[in-house]
Amino acid sequence: QAVRGRIVYDFSGNACEGYELHFRQVSELDSGEGKDVLSDLRSTTWEDGEAKRFRFNSENVINDKQTDTVDGSAERNVTAVAVDLTKPKSRKFTVPVNAVFPTEHMRRVILAAREGKSVLEFPVYDGSETGEKLYNTLTIIGRAIEPGQKPVTDAGAKIPELAKLTRWPVTISYFEQKDEKGEQSGEQTPVYAITFELYENGISRALILDYNDFTISGEMSSLEMKKAKPCK
Repeated sequence: QAVRGRIVYDFSGNACEGYELHFRQVSELDSGEGKDVLSDLRSTTWEDGEAKRFRFNSENVINDKQTDTVDGSAERNVTAVAVDLTKPKSRKFTVPVNAVFPTEHMRRVILAAREGKSVLEFPVYDGSETGEKLYNTLTIIGRAIEPGQKPVTDAGAKIPELAKLTRWPVTISYFEQKDEKGEQSGEQTPVYAITFELYENGISRALILDYNDFTISGEMSSLEMKKAKPCK
C-alpha cells in the first residue's frame, strides 16, 4: 500500500584504479494489514577501468534477519565472461562476451547520448539477486536538456558544476534471460525499469523505479562531490 525509504550511492575511483560503488537501499513496505516489512540491502562492487574485471558482494536483511548473501567475481576473456560465485553457493559459469558490467553500461549510455543516439541494447551482468542472472537491457534516451533549461530544485541545485552540464531523460528496462547462452526467454515484459535524468558526468536525479505492480519515485535529497583522483 505504501513504500518509503532511502538510497545511498558512494561512488569513487578512476580509470587506473577502477571504480568502486558502495550502495545501500533501506525500504519500509506497508502491506496495509498492519505488518510493515523493513528491507536493508547493502552492496559493494568494483569494476576495473577496462571493463574486464568485476567484483561484487551484497547482503539483504529483512526485519533484522539476513535473507540473501552474494559474493563473487567476473572476468572477461576472448570468448566469454567467466563468473565465479562463492555465495550463496559455489558455482562457476559463463555469460556472453558482449555482456557489460554496470559502470561500463552507464559509460556507454553517456557516450550514446552525446552522439545523439536514442536507443541502446546490451546484456548486463551486475551480480544482483543470487548472482546467477543476466539481464537484457533496453535503454531509451530522450532529448537533451541543455544547461540553463529546466533548472532543478533538488540537492543538485546547490552544485554549481551541474548547472553547466547537459542532461538527458533516460529509461532502462531490464529483461531477464533464462539460459547461459544469452537467449531471450520469450517473456517481453521487463522485470523492472529505471527512469532518471542523467548528467554527462554520470550523476543522476529524478529517479523512478517501476516494478510493474507499483512504482517508487525518489528525489535527490543530498549530494556531495568528491575530489577526482588523477591516474598515476
